[in-house]
Amino acid sequence: MSEPVLIAVAWPYASAKIHVGNLTGAYLPADILARYHRLRGRDVLMVSGSDSHGTPVTVRADEDGTTPEEIYKQFHAEFILLFQKLGLTYDIFTSTHTSNHFDVAKKLFLSLKENGYLYTEDSLQWYSTEQERFLPDRYVEGTCYFCGTPGARSDQCDHCGHLLEAEKLIDPKSKIDNSSPELRSTTHYYLDLEKLQDRVADFLRDRQDYWRPNVIRQSLGQIETDGLHGRPITRDLAWGVPVPVEGWEGKCMYVWFEAVIGYLSGVIEWGLLHNEPDAWRHWWLDPNSKTFYCIGKDNIPFHAIIWPAELIGVGDSFDAKMNAEDPKPLVLPYDVPANEFMNLEGKKLSGSKNWAVWGLDFLERYDPDPMRYYLTVNMPETRDSDWDWEEFYQRNNNELVATWGNLANRVLSFGYKNWDGKVPEPGELREADLALLEVIKEGFNEVAEALETVKLRAAVQGAMRLAAEVNKYLDTAAPWFEIKQDKTEAAKTIYTAMQAIDWLKLIFAPFLPHTSQQLHEMLGYEQPIFGELTTQTVDDELSTHLVMLYEPGDSLTAKNEDVWVAERLTPGMPFNQPMPLFKKLDASIVDEERARLGQ
Repeated sequence: MSEPVLIAVAWPYASAKIHVGNLTGAYLPADILARYHRLRGRDVLMVSGSDSHGTPVTVRADEDGTTPEEIYKQFHAEFILLFQKLGLTYDIFTSTHTSNHFDVAKKLFLSLKENGYLYTEDSLQWYSTEQERFLPDRYVEGTCYFCGTPGARSDQCDHCGHLLEAEKLIDPKSKIDNSSPELRSTTHYYLDLEKLQDRVADFLRDRQDYWRPNVIRQSLGQIETDGLHGRPITRDLAWGVPVPVEGWEGKCMYVWFEAVIGYLSGVIEWGLLHNEPDAWRHWWLDPNSKTFYCIGKDNIPFHAIIWPAELIGVGDSFDAKMNAEDPKPLVLPYDVPANEFMNLEGKKLSGSKNWAVWGLDFLERYDPDPMRYYLTVNMPETRDSDWDWEEFYQRNNNELVATWGNLANRVLSFGYKNWDGKVPEPGELREADLALLEVIKEGFNEVAEALETVKLRAAVQGAMRLAAEVNKYLDTAAPWFEIKQDKTEAAKTIYTAMQAIDWLKLIFAPFLPHTSQQLHEMLGYEQPIFGELTTQTVDDELSTHLVMLYEPGDSLTAKNEDVWVAERLTPGMPFNQPMPLFKKLDASIVDEERARLGQ
């Protein structure tokens, strides 16, 4: 088998709709990486699912007067619909509310306990005297004691990124009724981060040369400044994975500890669904496996500190619990390319105020590839970015339509008309033709280098620059005039441009999969570039759940070989009547879309 690559994607809370900030923060970057690595012939798994047990789910259930299970199922189905429309190729998109996940989470918990990395301790937790129950962290908000920002949750401040100790929160209020909770003692299991601190710090130092500065700053910087301390991993909750210890009934695993285990349980579930129960070991035990965690910056501490600590603490014990004769340790994250936030028209996105561009709503009026392109070229990789409807309109028309779409359409239309729908016979190519093809070939390397290091903005910008180079070549060669003088010379130009477009189609494919596939078919290819997305209903001990799967099928990516640089087009090969790839938008959409905001 070839090099294993695991694309682990942030688990959305199954309690709210997904907007463009969520998409560009984690979900779209993951799909671009997965598609690229599949084209390189690597063994890729892209794994995630709905976070069914997060307190936002129970908060929403309380607000709607229903059950957490009903809330999670509702939003889980919407997520799958959106991801299919946008073309996000999850090898499995499942949920944390499955018997498989419960089993894996319990095994990992017990491995940490047996290895001496869990301890129990009485702690103070916010308690609502009005409701007569302990309040999970997301039920309580107050002022951060690090940076003074109001609205901080009692477990984490999204403004400064610090993990918080609940009892130190300033002026806490219950989100349910705005009452002031009181602190009461309760007993919980803690993850002994202090004992694991040195090994986590060494892990981070080994990666600081290529991890993004914001990730190192929020992880290694936090360890070196504040140190790590034990954090509770259980809560007084009825909804979640039960603590697998006798006498701990009524308590569940804390969601920040349990949800990240989904990256492991999801791979195991994928193997079970494909009748390969041991397949998970290829991605989780092979030391050559590269695991990328695509998340937003608010999740950095959990993926760059907490999850590595869990994995280090487990060692080879989990594999032993999976009945391995020669147990091996689980692999640590290769990269955590966390993105910053996307704002909207100069203001922070706000779902409650409807100051957002919602994914499914957008796709009712526009095609998916323009969204994918704009979110990638505007991706908040190193600093916050901004969705601006005027910029979206301009980039669609000036770049997708004019630079790339028009290039493909005019060359193929001209070739189809003048060479009877067959690829022209070029004969011996001229120096200018060979020079252009060399530029595109080198472009594969430049874009690949950016993709390998998760610089997706630079990669898609590089692809568009290559399209502009082909336009320059055509402006000079001018085959529309050349054909009047010498059709043989025009054949060289059109063949060269068609070959360049055929290659660019693959370079653009991770970013623009729908239109790349359309172009692929126009060029006469029958085997699809990528596979298909399917859904499957799975009967489970806990509940029937829906799973989205990516199936390679009879596609280029199913070959398990590097198809990043395609073969040359064959002269005389028939191709199909071309059609425009992108729709030119009217300027009126800018005011129309801005008028929808905040309504």
